[in-house]
Amino acid sequence: MKELLKELCLINGVSGDESAVREFIIGRVKDFCEYRVDPLGSLICFRRGRQSSDKKLMICAHMDEVGFIVTYINADGTLCFDEVGGVNTTVAIGRQVRVGKGGISGVVGSTAVHNLSKEQCEKAPEYGGMYIDIGASSKEEAEQYVSLGDCVYFDSEFTEFGGNIKSKAIDDRVGCAMMIRLIQEQPEFDTYFVFNVQEEIGLRGSGASAFSVAPDFAIVLEATTAADIDGASGANRVCCLGDGPVVSFMDRRTLYDKELYALAMDTAKELGVPCQTKTKIAGGNDAGAIHISGRGVRTIAVSLPCRYLHSASCVIAERDLEPSYQLVKRLAERIQEL
Repeated sequence: MKELLKELCLINGVSGDESAVREFIIGRVKDFCEYRVDPLGSLICFRRGRQSSDKKLMICAHMDEVGFIVTYINADGTLCFDEVGGVNTTVAIGRQVRVGKGGISGVVGSTAVHNLSKEQCEKAPEYGGMYIDIGASSKEEAEQYVSLGDCVYFDSEFTEFGGNIKSKAIDDRVGCAMMIRLIQEQPEFDTYFVFNVQEEIGLRGSGASAFSVAPDFAIVLEATTAADIDGASGANRVCCLGDGPVVSFMDRRTLYDKELYALAMDTAKELGVPCQTKTKIAGGNDAGAIHISGRGVRTIAVSLPCRYLHSASCVIAERDLEPSYQLVKRLAERIQEL
């Protein structure tokens, strides 16, 4: 699954521009399932299992990643831009990026440090005071390569170090990788697998796809914030790399189904795999739109702990991959017992 994750992470797919990710996934699943693309661009797959059931289960992950968008081209050829999804300016400044379908290289810059006042030095930069330098010397030259509305992606390598994996877009290509494997290996029961668009800008794709599928149960696969570094203690660590998948009881968008939460924890014990929960009520994911879709959907989220989320250098522990996959696979079977 690691090689599959690498291929997925290195594809560019900022919210609203997920087509390359979607086409890659279709190539991996088309021989195993029925599929269609909804009007917003989400990929909805139906995989027949070894058994049928009157309980409709949907497993989903999102294809999009955080990034930026070009908003204006300055006279000197630099680009004004804004965030797509929640990207803190401190993780953007100084980063190498790729701009547009042509993948033009650029660097995120801002006012030179020696030109900043003391007060400015003590504050995080704002997007209005930052720019992307693509090496153009004029607006006319930049316009030969870049258009307003072009997407901008982090330029980041997939790197392994100390048992960990670093890349852009691990949120949520790791969920996509697990779903591709589940489809290829065939689930025990008939299952819908949905690869959603536009999660990072307000859970938009999942609201539409959940309405279309109208499931009874949903398992949302995600990456979630780990703060297990020096200086964070107790609940503020949220979750930890290497301690297995994260099953949340609540976040800022969802209060998860309590029976499903208990079932997930019990399933981890049954399998003998490590499992943890989030110790801070923070963030949100596609469950926020799914659980209130239609007549309501019983929903649970299973996430991989991830450091430096929404940056060019998301980090997960490789040893968390297989336990997370096995938990989701078995949980999908046990849901049918409810």
